[in-house]
Amino acid sequence: MGDPTVGRHWLLGVLDRTGRLPPDTPGLDPNTPLAEAWDIAAKVAAVDDAMLAVLVGAHYRLKPADLTTADPRALRLVPESFARQHLLLPLRETDRELVVATADPSDFEAEQGLGFASGRTPVFEITPPATLRAAVDLAYSPDRALGALLDRLPNQDEMIRLVEGGEPDLLTEDDVESGPVVKLTSLILRDAIRQRASDVHIEPGRDGGRVRYRVDGVMRQYMQLPMPALYRVLSRVKIMGQLDIADRLRPQDGRARIGVGAFEYDLRISTVPTREAEKAVIRILNPQGMSGLGQVGLSDEITKRLREVLGSRDGLVVVTGPTGSGKTTSLYGALQEVATEDVNIMTVEDPIEYELKGITQIQVETRRGVTFASALRAILRQDPDVILVGEIRDLETAEVAAQASMTGHLVLATLHTNDAVGVVQRLGDLGLDTASISGTLRAVLAQRLVRRLCEDCSVDAPDELPEVEARLALRYGVRPAKIKVGCSACGETGYRGRVPIAELMVTDEGVRAAIVKGASHGELRDAAVAGGMRMMDDLALEPVRAGATTLEEIAREMGEPEPAVSSPGEPHVLLVDDDAVNRTLAKTLLVKHGYRVTEAVDGEDAVTQLGSNGQYALMVLDLDMPRMGGREVLQHVRSNMATAGLPVVVLTGTNDKDAEIELMDAGADDYIRKPLDPPRFVTRLKAALRRAAG
Repeated sequence: MGDPTVGRHWLLGVLDRTGRLPPDTPGLDPNTPLAEAWDIAAKVAAVDDAMLAVLVGAHYRLKPADLTTADPRALRLVPESFARQHLLLPLRETDRELVVATADPSDFEAEQGLGFASGRTPVFEITPPATLRAAVDLAYSPDRALGALLDRLPNQDEMIRLVEGGEPDLLTEDDVESGPVVKLTSLILRDAIRQRASDVHIEPGRDGGRVRYRVDGVMRQYMQLPMPALYRVLSRVKIMGQLDIADRLRPQDGRARIGVGAFEYDLRISTVPTREAEKAVIRILNPQGMSGLGQVGLSDEITKRLREVLGSRDGLVVVTGPTGSGKTTSLYGALQEVATEDVNIMTVEDPIEYELKGITQIQVETRRGVTFASALRAILRQDPDVILVGEIRDLETAEVAAQASMTGHLVLATLHTNDAVGVVQRLGDLGLDTASISGTLRAVLAQRLVRRLCEDCSVDAPDELPEVEARLALRYGVRPAKIKVGCSACGETGYRGRVPIAELMVTDEGVRAAIVKGASHGELRDAAVAGGMRMMDDLALEPVRAGATTLEEIAREMGEPEPAVSSPGEPHVLLVDDDAVNRTLAKTLLVKHGYRVTEAVDGEDAVTQLGSNGQYALMVLDLDMPRMGGREVLQHVRSNMATAGLPVVVLTGTNDKDAEIELMDAGADDYIRKPLDPPRFVTRLKAALRRAAG
């Protein structure tokens, strides 16, 4: 601990002035290395480094340093040699000041040198030396810091190889020529493939960056990175995609091909500028994973009917659904069904997701004048038999596609609608007339993807279901065959892989007649069902009965069904109160007097219930709640056409008469003070219902 005859170190002086220095503590040589002096001072005061930094900061009146905010512009003002000599990290700068992280605020020589080198007044912030040294390494020598990070990562036995893209290389554990950033990027991509991710998201943020994977349609955290490391990984990804690494102000798109083991994968790389830096999304495509319609996973009935439609070789076949619902996979599966040597197939896509042998594929390039419509017109002069249109986005594309389908071409396309019947209205909204729609539309496949239960850990459903499954079982009227558990194979999610849920509308005479007469959505749906279409909501429950997925997953992807509408003798009340005791008391009274009650725990929950759970006869609304108060909920109810006539009775504990006037003016039907008086409470609710009925 140093020679007692030598003067005390400044850290011991700080402890002495803060009352943390025990009596008879030996002196500490002022020349003791900084990291060693911090360790000794922390032991003497019985605190950790972080607490010691708080004590030092309080003594010198310094703020704690946030090392994640280091600005590259500030780094350029201080040479690396000076920063390492004095253990300093420049954080940010203005035209007058330079904010610097230090572990030794007594270093007058460093303060003078900083002022001379930067031409600005140094402003110190405090942080422990061990943390500061790691940050200096990362800021000035990122490869060294990334190398340390890589040393802590397991399973580096097999890396990726860049097959097509910028800077070809072969990466292995023993490849000393490849830098740490190249190796880290390789690890990120390799693990994404191993976890069956469809996308890799490299995202900057104020407190550092992160890498996330989308697995089975759901985002999953992979790792966090300091921003200097994230910048380098982003640059490496842009090099792979042959993008301009110097241009950080415009969105860019690129592509590459990598190999892992015996397999190759296509990468679609997209970057966009953000406030902090850039974000990159890498879509991973497996060309070997493309399969025919029979392997897409659709039901045998739908596959059979769709094959019959494809056999006609003319007309328009549309696949619809939200982003990520598997539309492209189904379209390419349909192409595989008709791709033979005697058929000329051409596609217009944005982007081209899979390269298919024997098929001519055209990439949309708007800046070069290659749009869906212009490419489609050019294709018609190439004598095609089958045409795939990546998406019908406008009237021009819709008209050319309809014209092509009426002149002996089979046209496959996608649209974004909620169900199969919605395609008719969507084409009409684009401007296509009903005669063209009825004359060209052969079939519509609407689909969703739900996660499949992990085969390694799912178990048969017990007699007493988990809370969420039990509630949904009552709502759906179906008991699940299996429930999720979670294991290492599925990343503890309980799901591994996905199951398609689809409905197929084939336009027979009944559907065509309904289209021509401009039938409503409901009338079109009834005509499609009469022609053999099974509704997606019904089909979604089949994999639940079969033990392939859960009701929770069906509800997540497709939304919960509306409960049965109350009978005239059983009014449905939405009870909104964040106080569980009051809510229980009110519900007990309401149920006892013949009301059906749905509970909401706060204002936001109430708004959600109003939007998804059918019709209510009355709302009982607490005034003071977190997240969204009763006044905001009342305003929402009265400004929404669907709920403007809903009777609302407000509950509150305030005795403010002005509040009662304010709420009645805002649209409340009655005002009841807490604590509840049971007879008065029920009587006032009945009166509110009578007034509404009158």
